[in-house]
Formats: sequence, structure tokens, C-alpha cells
Amino acid sequence: MSASQTPAYTNLLSLETSPYLLQHAHNPVDWYPWGEEALRKAKAEQKPILVSIGYAACHWCHVMERESFENPRIAEVMNAHFVCIKVDREERPDVDQLYMDAVHAMGVQGGWPLNVFLNPEAKPFYGGTYFPPRNWTQLLTSIGQAYQGEQRGELDESAEQFASALQASDLAKYGLGPTASTVSDEQFELLLADLGGKFDQTWGGMNRAPKFPMPSIWRFLLRAYHLKGSQPIFDQLNRTLRQMAWGGLYDQIGGGFARYSVDAEWLAPHFEKMLYDNGQLVSLYAEAYQVTRDELYQTVVYDTIEFVRRELMSPEGGFYSSLDADSEGVEGRFYVFTKNELRDILDDEELLFSAYYNCTAAGNWEHGQNILHRRESNEDFAAIHEIAPQVLAELVHGWGKKIMAARAKRVRPGTDDKILTGWNALMLNGLIDAYRAFGDGKFLELALRNAHFIQMNLRNGPRLWRNYKDGRATIAGFLEDYALVIQAYINLYEATFDAQWLHEAETLTSYVQANFFDPEENLFFYTDASSEALIARKKELFDNVIPGSNSLMAHNLHRLSLHLENAPLGELAATMLAQVQDLVVKEPQHLTNWASLYAAFLRPLAEIAIVGPEAETFRRELSRHFLPNVVLAGAASPTDELPLLQQRTALEGRTTIYVCFNRACQQPVHTVAEALAKL
Repeated sequence: MSASQTPAYTNLLSLETSPYLLQHAHNPVDWYPWGEEALRKAKAEQKPILVSIGYAACHWCHVMERESFENPRIAEVMNAHFVCIKVDREERPDVDQLYMDAVHAMGVQGGWPLNVFLNPEAKPFYGGTYFPPRNWTQLLTSIGQAYQGEQRGELDESAEQFASALQASDLAKYGLGPTASTVSDEQFELLLADLGGKFDQTWGGMNRAPKFPMPSIWRFLLRAYHLKGSQPIFDQLNRTLRQMAWGGLYDQIGGGFARYSVDAEWLAPHFEKMLYDNGQLVSLYAEAYQVTRDELYQTVVYDTIEFVRRELMSPEGGFYSSLDADSEGVEGRFYVFTKNELRDILDDEELLFSAYYNCTAAGNWEHGQNILHRRESNEDFAAIHEIAPQVLAELVHGWGKKIMAARAKRVRPGTDDKILTGWNALMLNGLIDAYRAFGDGKFLELALRNAHFIQMNLRNGPRLWRNYKDGRATIAGFLEDYALVIQAYINLYEATFDAQWLHEAETLTSYVQANFFDPEENLFFYTDASSEALIARKKELFDNVIPGSNSLMAHNLHRLSLHLENAPLGELAATMLAQVQDLVVKEPQHLTNWASLYAAFLRPLAEIAIVGPEAETFRRELSRHFLPNVVLAGAASPTDELPLLQQRTALEGRTTIYVCFNRACQQPVHTVAEALAKL
């Protein structure tokens, strides 16, 4: 509760576990959580509904709360005219997705806070994002009076039209569907050319501002480079990763990435730190290290994992959702420093520190403050300042300890301590990818701890929950949760050869096929068949900051088809790609996880089985290489538990590696180097 709130008001959000909803529990607005009680009240009283959607780390959500939702006079207008519902978009992405699509259909760009007006049937007729207090009050009054007056019929008619648009198939909307065309190198080159035309070739990333990290774009480029060996792709990839890691987007002292940069140079972040970004960026930098062996990428992986462990890990082994952008009511206050503050902390080392991190007396940001960022490599900086590289490394390490100690005395940004299944799976994947790249056992230890947390607290028989907080899981899982956990469990099997994780992935996949699949379109719905029915049951086609759940499931089916020797799973993955592949080629920046699947289908995946006493050693050695087009199975002794291991033995008692393509195997080998040569 902020200082301006008063405990004189308490609404139904006080019974929720979401930190975002609890922030609004003492607003004078009669907030309801999304659910049957609020929807029944709207129908019974024939009142329109106001749905206000945001999340705990959202800066402008806090601003609108402070200006409007904490204002008793404005709250009185809201309560008089509307049934008011607050939604945490991170807990209920289904509701957020539906009404965000509605606002887009109204010609509004969208964003958060998202404020949408619905009729009593929960069908939308108007919406927008942030409104200043005066505009908000005028809008509330005019809509409230219009709905109770002669204009209600027009608003209801508009709501019916928007509802019909929301219920239309996205495949039909974009003219997509089954295609007879197959994936081809020629089309793939067109895809790469289209994507390349949108690159910022000076600062990396895409040619726009604000700039989001968008990990799936750069993970796709890694796969494209692996396939094509293109130098321009390699250069853009490294330019992007280097500039992001040097910029203010990355916390140079504490590790971890902010959600986005407001400028084109990655300097000034919007300081909130999200688990989903950091999990994916750990995967990206770990994979990039496998290709480049760049020490900067290794440092980013280690420091980001340490940030997540230190600041986002629960005592039980789950990962919290985010850190706020603000502290003490000021955005970025926790992370920025004036020159005078730096002098007090660093004494005579401040000048060199400020040169390294580009800090000035005037400040490189607002109000004389400095965002710590870099502009050159350690090697170049050491040469310019005539310092031995090892001495510089020791200095940087010492500076980091002093700045962290200074930050520890400040008021920390708020933590959104709810635990979300899909986001935890993204971090779990990041830990597994880091373990593969570096072979560091502490990454595997963290990964297994998190996987066991998911099994203990977020499983409900064959189902998944979406959320967990204070010992409670209350929302049924969405396709995103299933797809990401399945992906993580397949990866965890390949990183440990513990077959339970592959069996768990198979169990969850069977549940998804039974409860999310639409046989008419050969795609998966976002919501479980047993979940609450909204006014439209949507499918997620496009890849965003988090890859789309259908593209994730298609990848999973492709890999599981080989692990389980289940051809129909692979055929479904190919069918799913065929539905969208024309758009993937034309608009790859919005479908880069689909583009990675396109790349996977251009060449057959290698099936590798390792059997013998050194299976674990061989697996670790093999995993240090970037091998996106491989499924990997293994065991210390012969076993028929999994299809890829059936009738595979350690020849002559020596650990043996079997490399197969399209279920046709090459001559078994006894060293990792020989296996790599066959790939």
C-alpha cells in the first residue's frame, strides 16, 4: 500500500494473492477480481463493466492508480456507473489477450494499463490505455450516462460487432491455411532477407525505438547462421548481443536485463526486470557462447543467473515474476548515481570507473544521474588507459562490490512475488542451456530444484496450474504453461538422461492434445476445454517477447516424435507449420519461433544415442557445442526404456555413440569428435 492510500477502504481484491491486485485492495474503487461474481452482478444490475488490466511492475499502471483509482471522487463515479474489475495480465493472459485484441480492433495501439468497457455480457464496446484524471472522469461520466440513456442500443450493437470479430479465426483473418508448398532453401533466403531489412546495423537489434531484446529473433539467427554460415547474420547477431550487454538495458553491476530500452542505443531502460526476459536471455547468451566462446557472453550468463538466484528465487525453489521499475516513487532510483555519489563510494578510483561506465558530472540521464553503461571491450579499454587486462578485471570486480554495497543501503524496488508456471519454465530452460554450455554443476542443481518445485506445487494430476503464491495455486494452466514446461522437461532429459523428465513431457503432451487441440484448424487453443468460457476461445499464432504457444507446441511435437518414435506427432508439427509458413516467410519478425521450426525442417534432426559407462561424460562434452538440430538420448548401460535406446549397446564394452538421420543410422563411433564429424 502506498503512502497516499488509506486503510479506510477495503475491496474484494484483499482476498487475492496477486501482488498487483493486492496493490489495489485499499483503493476506494469497489474492485472485483475477474470471475463469476462480478459478471453476475453486471447482468443482474444491467451495468456496463470496466475491466482495468495491468501488472505489478508497470510504471503507468502505478501512475493511473495514484492519480485516479486512489481518488475518492473519481472512484465514486466509477462505482456509480460500472462494475469495476481489476485483472493481473500475468495471471490471466487469456483475459488480457482477448481484450487487447478488442482494443486493436477499435484502432487503438494498446498497452498497459489497459482499460476496456464491456456490456453486461462481457462484450467490449470501447477501450484505451492510460488516461489522465480529467480525461478519465469525463470518459467515465459520458459512457456511464450514454449506457443508461438512449445510446445503449448503439453501444450494445458495437459490442456485438467487436465480439464477432474476436470470434473469427485468426487463420481466416490472415488468409492462412493448409498449403501444399514445402519448406525450401529459396524461401528461407527470402525470409532472411526480409528480416535483415529491419535490422539496426549500427546499434544492433531491430531498427526502431523503443527497443525490446526479443530473444527469439536472435535465437533464430543463431540457428540460421548454423544452417547457412552467413557472415552478415553472424555480425548482426554479435553486434546485438554485445550492445545489449554493454548498454544500460543490462544491469552492469547486479546482472540481469531490464524489460526494454526507450532509445535506439540500449542506454536508458524502463528499469523493471522481468523473469521471462532474463530466462530467455540466459538461453540466448549461453547458445551464443557455444558458437563464439566470447567471454562477455559467459559473464552475462553467470551474472544474470546470479541476479535471478539472489533476487527472484523463493525459498522453495520457484522464481518470482519481476522487480518494479520504481523505488521511493522514482523510476530507476535504485540503479543510477550522480558523480558526487560515485566519488563518495569510490574515492580516487571514481575517475577510471566513470570512464569505464561513461558517467559524467552533468549526468547521462535525467537530473544529473548516470546510467552505468559501456562503449568498448575490456581489451580496448585496457589498451586506451594503459592498464594490464588482469588489473582492469580486478578493478571492475572491486568496483562492483562497492556499488552493490551502496545499493544495499537504498530502498529496493518492489518484488512481484507470485510464481508463474510458464515463466519459471523459461528460467528453467535458461539454466539447462547454461549447464550445457559451461558444464557448471550449480546451474543443473538450480534447474533440478526448480523442476521439482514445479512438480510439487504447480502440477494437478496430469494438469498444470498457472500461478502459485503463499501456498496457493488458483488458476488453471494455459497453453503457454504446458508448452514451456514440456519444452523444459525434454531439455532436462537431454541434460541428465533421467527418463522421468521425458515421461513427464509425454504425459503433459497427451493432456494438451486431449484438452487444447482444435482438429478443424490443426492448432491448439490457448485455454483448456475445462476452463471458464470467455466470449471467444482464442489461439495464439504470433511470437512476441515470449514465443507463441502454438509455435512452442509445434517444436515440442517435432522433438518428441523422434524421442518417442511417434510419427503422428511429427506429422502434426509439420501440418501446424504448413498452416502459417507463407506468413512466416513474409513477416518473419512476428513469427521468429516459427522461423526456427522452419529452419529445423530444412534439414533432418539427428537422433543421437549414447550408451556405455562414459555416457554422462560424452553427453557433457557433446553439449558444449551448439547443436540445435539434434535430439539426444543416453544411458550408462543398455536399456529398452526409451525408443532411441532400444537395441543399442556399448560395443566391445566401450561407450558407443549412434548417430541417425530419418531413422537410418550411420556407423557407431566411440568418441565425441567422430560423432560431431557425422553432424
